[in-house]
Amino acid sequence: MIVYAIAFVFYAVDLANRSGDAAAASRKTAADVAAAGGGVATLTRTAAAPTLEKERRSRSLRVGFSLTVLGFILHLAATILRGIGAERVPWANMYEFALTATCSIMLIFLLVQFFVDLRFLGTLVTGMAVLFLGVTKVNFYVPIVPLQPALDSYWLVIHILVAVLAVGFLTLSFGLSVLQLLQTRREAKIAVGEPGGMNFLTSIPKATRLEDLSYRLAIIGFVFWTFTLIAGSIWAEAAWSRYWGWDTKEVWTFVIWVLYAGFIHARATRGWRGTRSAWLSIIAYAAVIFNFAIVNVFFKGLHAYSGL
Repeated sequence: MIVYAIAFVFYAVDLANRSGDAAAASRKTAADVAAAGGGVATLTRTAAAPTLEKERRSRSLRVGFSLTVLGFILHLAATILRGIGAERVPWANMYEFALTATCSIMLIFLLVQFFVDLRFLGTLVTGMAVLFLGVTKVNFYVPIVPLQPALDSYWLVIHILVAVLAVGFLTLSFGLSVLQLLQTRREAKIAVGEPGGMNFLTSIPKATRLEDLSYRLAIIGFVFWTFTLIAGSIWAEAAWSRYWGWDTKEVWTFVIWVLYAGFIHARATRGWRGTRSAWLSIIAYAAVIFNFAIVNVFFKGLHAYSGL
């Protein structure tokens, strides 16, 4: 948590640097246009145009990313050691699932960098990791205990593993949707000749690109969540002699599946683009958090394995 928190600070400094660079570039452009005799409308549009097409590879960004890698190594080691201490997979209760799920988020964030540069999400991702791990440590920590009979199955490995992978991809999709809303608002202001604000957004992709990236990550997460639902049903039949029993946890897992299915289908076939698409993605991710933080703690059912 300490390493992630320090990385968060460096990512935030990088965003501040980008914001300052964009503001300085805008002032310079405005001065150049004024010197050339440009009109007020031309001046406004030119000053508001994106000035940093390529991400500024600042020292703060490099340090923040390096600390993220270090934090992930420590995080992974902690997760593995928990499993070694328990002599089983480290996701049999709320504390262990949260530890593994946040580790999955960080792993996928790092792996995605090999395909597309999403380091501009560093502030959000490390901030969420610190928040989730802090809440987990304070509220969900339990000592190692023997595995409950109902959980003593190879389906524990399959079912939860695909679930934590799904959470990792859906978290990145959520972060991109949040940035999409901010970028859309900024672009709308610029379109009517108003100052866009939030200058750091000039150094990240446009709203349409953010939406496209969020959609692609959501599809991958949705595939893993579908396997989660299917594996859970098969496990339920083996454990309780029925594939589906409308248990609270089962219902909310299905609700999440429906929300993401609706998001993907509406965008692909109904042309739901822009803010509607982003808000549906955010609502679906809120259901993921509700399923873990509320359903597991306050609702009773056959899935009462939080360990609390």
